[in-house]
Amino acid sequence: MLKYLLTAAVMGAATLTASAADLSQVQQSIELKDGSTVFVFKDGKMGMEDKYGRPTYMESGHVMETKDGKQIIMNGNEIWRVDTLLYKNQKGGGR
Repeated sequence: MLKYLLTAAVMGAATLTASAADLSQVQQSIELKDGSTVFVFKDGKMGMEDKYGRPTYMESGHVMETKDGKQIIMNGNEIWRVDTLLYKNQKGGGR
């Protein structure tokens, strides 16, 4: 019984990760003044990539300045979705 529950959990996690990796879920990417990029997903949540191309943490509600001087507020912290987007197509399976 435990074996079946673990198998179901792993299959569910793999399905969730595969659907989150779809680049079509990104509605917009916004460049920030410090060189990082914020991805806005279709559900309104956001995730952030630093200027070196790594997924990075940004607290929800934090005010950020865009490259053109506008201010936006971080909504959510979808770091796992950004990680999946950035490493999905790397050779060797990514992370």
